[in-house]
Amino acid sequence: MSEHKHHLKTADDPSFQLPASLAALAVPLAAVGGAMLIIGFLIGAVAGPGDAAESWRFTMSAYLVAFTFCFSISLGCLFFVLIQHLCRAGWSVVIRRVAEIFMIAIPALALLFIPILLASWSPSGVLYPWSDAGFGDSHGIPASTWEEKLRYLNSGWFSVRSAIYLVLLSGLAIYYFRLSRLQDETGELTLTERMQARSGPAVMIFSLVTTFAAFDWLMSLAPMWYSTMFGVYIFAGSMLAAHSAVTVATYLLQSRGAIRDEVTIEHYHDLGKFLFGFVTFWTYIAFSQFMLIWYANIPEETEWFYTRMQGPWHSISYLMIFFHWLFPFLGLLSRHVRRRPKLVFAWSIYLLVVHFFDLYWIVMPQAGPTLGGASGILVSLLLTLGMFGLYIGGMLWFTRCKQVKILAVRDPRLPESLAFENI
Repeated sequence: MSEHKHHLKTADDPSFQLPASLAALAVPLAAVGGAMLIIGFLIGAVAGPGDAAESWRFTMSAYLVAFTFCFSISLGCLFFVLIQHLCRAGWSVVIRRVAEIFMIAIPALALLFIPILLASWSPSGVLYPWSDAGFGDSHGIPASTWEEKLRYLNSGWFSVRSAIYLVLLSGLAIYYFRLSRLQDETGELTLTERMQARSGPAVMIFSLVTTFAAFDWLMSLAPMWYSTMFGVYIFAGSMLAAHSAVTVATYLLQSRGAIRDEVTIEHYHDLGKFLFGFVTFWTYIAFSQFMLIWYANIPEETEWFYTRMQGPWHSISYLMIFFHWLFPFLGLLSRHVRRRPKLVFAWSIYLLVVHFFDLYWIVMPQAGPTLGGASGILVSLLLTLGMFGLYIGGMLWFTRCKQVKILAVRDPRLPESLAFENI
């Protein structure tokens, strides 16, 4: 990738447009992704692991993993954009638009949440056990305790909360994306000032929404388990995924001739530092959550980890220590690695994969004690690849149709970003 060139191109420079080779992938990716989602659901319904109820529980759980994987990337990118404005950061301007394009997928992803919302109304607890009226009795939970749980965990209140989360997150994404694009046309400094002024309250809204969404959508899969650190755990994974996705997208754009002069080794170096930092932060939160629960040894808390220490999940739990922490920690530790765009790109792909397995490890043990055999693995692959294809294809289509520039061409801090150097 190119070294520093401290000159400003015109706002309509072709290198600021989505490359035609990537734009051409939009419809095929979305079409194939949608087809794979449908096929995944059909196979899950007809030939999924176990009886009909078990098959649907496994299929919906795999769909939840696929949705959460894509949503976590956009969620992390939304926070990335907010925090850049809050800190008045200059270094990140040349890559911020890439994060904004991931961020603006949140409203579309809200539509893909509908199957999960419908599953929450299933009287048989097809995804969320608390929607099964007989769950408390069948698991020996005292009636008074279960009644208190159901005051919060019920389909109606769950739906209202989910709608609030998605509306607030979509609103933030649309607001910041709209003003950022408007600045491409007008170059008004006041737009930057408005985004900065609202970034503080926006971060607070984001933090509350992310925490409670993590509780509702993921933690409530085990309705009697609780961890006040779980929201931070999901946030850490989302930020790691967001920085990885921005790195991968930026590298692919540059490989097709876009923003080659604007994004330099210095920016990859900073992205590599963030990857290293969030690998460490994720590990700290994951270990802290486990250690405190292990030390307290309260049955309601330990059962979640106990479930993940049985069968094939036992091996996966230990493998996560090495593949999600030790290997990337050592791999990104060196400054030499972080200043090699190809290596930062490769580690970003790796981290996206292990982030997916982290989410799989969070969700799927609640669907059953096994990996679901060949049919279960096939369903998981189809739903994940289908969701991801639809996700990326949709963003490429939106960027092409709306003629979104992939660089914030009139941001007042663009010259600072172009001249950025690590000390």
